[in-house]
Parts: sequence; structure tokens; C-alpha cells
Amino acid sequence: MSDATTGVASIDAAAVWCGAVVALSGGAALLWRIGRAARRLAHRIDDFADDWQGTESRPGVPGRSGVMARLDAIERQGATTAARVERIEHELHPNSGSSLRDALDRVEQHFADPE
Repeated sequence: MSDATTGVASIDAAAVWCGAVVALSGGAALLWRIGRAARRLAHRIDDFADDWQGTESRPGVPGRSGVMARLDAIERQGATTAARVERIEHELHPNSGSSLRDALDRVEQHFADPE
């Protein structure tokens, strides 16, 4: 097996140093890319936490309520909407004589053509 040298000590040393510089530069670039990806991930996690918990208002920026507060508001509105739909349904069907449908049926009977 032969030695992989040029026989000139200064050229051999320069080749070793160039290899070391390339390896260190590659390692630094890899660490930089990993660090950048970690910063992006941390920023996204921070944004998620702000959305989940909500944010206080600050000068020029309105505050936002968190996910749980928004879900609570949606559920309360859903209950209110269900009660309103129930009242509307009551008016659309004949029942105890007090609904809009009962009144319409009485008017229709009053003005019906006698044939």
C-alpha cells in the first residue's frame, strides 16, 4: 500500500488544512441550518401558544381571546340559536291556538269561498 502524499511537505500540509477548513465549514453550515429550523419551530410553537391562550391588547393591536373562550362563546350562541329555532318552530305548526299558524288557519277559514 502506497502513501497518498505528493512528496512536498508544504503542499501536503495545505491539502490537509483545506480539507479541515471544508469539513469545519460544512459542519458550521449544518449547525446553522439546524439552528434556523429550531428557531422557526420555536416561533410556530409560540404562535400556537398565543392563539390557544389569547393575547392582551397593546397599543395599536387589539387583544384576542383564547381558544377556550371562543369555544365557550360558540356554545353559548348555539344554545341561544337552538332556543330561537324552537320558538320559531312553535309558531309554524298548529298547536294550542296561539301560534301564527293557528291564526293563519282562522283567517283562511273566515275568508274561504263557500262553494
